[in-house]
Amino acid sequence: MNTSVDSIKVRVQKRIIAISILLFVAKIIVFLITNSVGILTDALESIVNIVTAIISLYSIRVALKPYDDDHPFGHGKVEMLSASLVGILIILAGIFIIYESVSRFIEPTPIQQIDIGIWVVAIAGAINYIMGYYSIRVGKKHNSIALVSGGKHLQSDTYSTIGLVVGLFVLYITNIAWIDSVIALIFGVIIIATGYSILKQTIATLMDTADFMLIHKLVEIVWKHRRPNWVDIHNVKIVKYGNTHHIDCDLRLPKYYNIEEAHAESEMLKNVIAQHYDMHFDITIHVDACNSEFCKECIHVDCPIREHKFIEQKPWTIESITKNSLKKS
Repeated sequence: MNTSVDSIKVRVQKRIIAISILLFVAKIIVFLITNSVGILTDALESIVNIVTAIISLYSIRVALKPYDDDHPFGHGKVEMLSASLVGILIILAGIFIIYESVSRFIEPTPIQQIDIGIWVVAIAGAINYIMGYYSIRVGKKHNSIALVSGGKHLQSDTYSTIGLVVGLFVLYITNIAWIDSVIALIFGVIIIATGYSILKQTIATLMDTADFMLIHKLVEIVWKHRRPNWVDIHNVKIVKYGNTHHIDCDLRLPKYYNIEEAHAESEMLKNVIAQHYDMHFDITIHVDACNSEFCKECIHVDCPIREHKFIEQKPWTIESITKNSLKKS
């Protein structure tokens, strides 16, 4: 466990929580002054920011726990659970905002001192964007989905804030009360879409949905550095737990190899992946023995038991390396 990296993740979340609390207090004060439902939606978003940051902080702390007997793959999945909860909370906030905007549209309420609200919302939006950028950058660098999802949520606040500021400015000029409700309604829908996007991604990860971009990258690495003795690689699976990618694959080797030779080739494959795979990973390699069916595509020219002449080397593809091959001896 890299304690320096871990402390960075925790420190980022603590900063986001502190700043989000300050922004929430400022927005609530401005809402009480202006009575704008548009500004209320922004304040509710800050509540979601605070709650999600606290959840993410907790999940990061749990995810950093080392492997144990009850959790042989670590505790990384908790980050997916927390990100899913973030998505649900964002969706609920969007639903409440839509409800409130419709209510205010039916029964408009007087709005005042909207110019103060415009300034506060604009400044808060800029701060949220900077925090989101920082969270996403650190999350991608250290492979933390909790930081990335939290950062995307903060930046989605900024995008909605831009529209909110424009709408509030129009309201300030025209003094048409229902504009405030329409603004809130639009951004309620945007907020729900953001929550759905996060929830969709985390559910896919929890369900161990295949990440074909990562598999494609792995194909390029092993094909480029393929050794003649590596007859075939298949049944490749990549599962993400926290910041660790668990790779499982079958490596087919000449059947006359002894255990030491097979182990040495497996270690060479691990080293190739380690040198070119820029993410933290844990790999398990199962060794299969070749048979005469592979002679026509095997480039191991010094094979003492070759039964057929070499014809053509077939390139490895996503389809070929993920297939649970039936050609086993």
